[in-house]
Amino acid sequence: MAGTNHTEAEKLQQDGPAIILIGAQLGENIGKAVRAMYNFGLTDLRLVAPRDGWPNPAAVPAAAGADIVLEKAQVFETTAEAIADLSFVYATTARRRDMIKTVVTPRKCASLMREHATAGQKFGLLFGPEKAGLKNDDVALADAIVSVPLNPAFASINLAQAVILMSYEWFQTGADQPDQYTPQLDTTPATSEDLQKLFDHMEVELTEAGYFRHAQRRATMKRNLRNIFKRADMTKEEVSTLRGVIKALATGGGPGWLAEKAELGLDPEGGVNKTPEKDGK
Repeated sequence: MAGTNHTEAEKLQQDGPAIILIGAQLGENIGKAVRAMYNFGLTDLRLVAPRDGWPNPAAVPAAAGADIVLEKAQVFETTAEAIADLSFVYATTARRRDMIKTVVTPRKCASLMREHATAGQKFGLLFGPEKAGLKNDDVALADAIVSVPLNPAFASINLAQAVILMSYEWFQTGADQPDQYTPQLDTTPATSEDLQKLFDHMEVELTEAGYFRHAQRRATMKRNLRNIFKRADMTKEEVSTLRGVIKALATGGGPGWLAEKAELGLDPEGGVNKTPEKDGK
């Protein structure tokens, strides 16, 4: 099927999810994914460490005229950098993971993303390399997992199929949303960059405290901590408060801390004050 209406296309290019391709291996596959995106009005393509570099001439013919997406593509070295400005991230994966994450269908994910768009929030979809899919560390950065119900005897789809499926579901939700939304005050979702800074801050202080002393468990412990806070759907204000808590715990508090300890019956050097026993008691 062919046909292009550029006026309508321009209307569709706003508020959609960022499509983040991690470690994509072939330029042709990137081009096919780009064609799938633009079929449904999506233009925010982000490439994380593409195997053959970027730009890739092989992507152009495969994109079949979706040049605007190729031209706007951004390239990042890490997934964390690619999602830094996003408040909600969804990881597409078919494999079971050793972490607790909310799992949704593509249709439910599209509905949630439409809510984010209506609220003026930024969001994106993670897609892994063609052969191996997303790594656990990438999935850990996501707020939820998108799992496609497929034939269990043949549950493999290629990159372009995954992108077109998610893009289609997003497109289909467009006609059912309210025209107006009144956001609540002081509930701006934390971005991935906000959370990354929180994680970095927390890991520095926990390392200083000796929490990660078991080298063989260090990566899993860090991933578990990240998952805990990703599931919390934190606001910017909550992240700021928690970073203040971490700083206070690491530095021993500020002015007035000794007086507060005394009021609570705590020893300034730690422990609990003991009231001296009277003679004969």
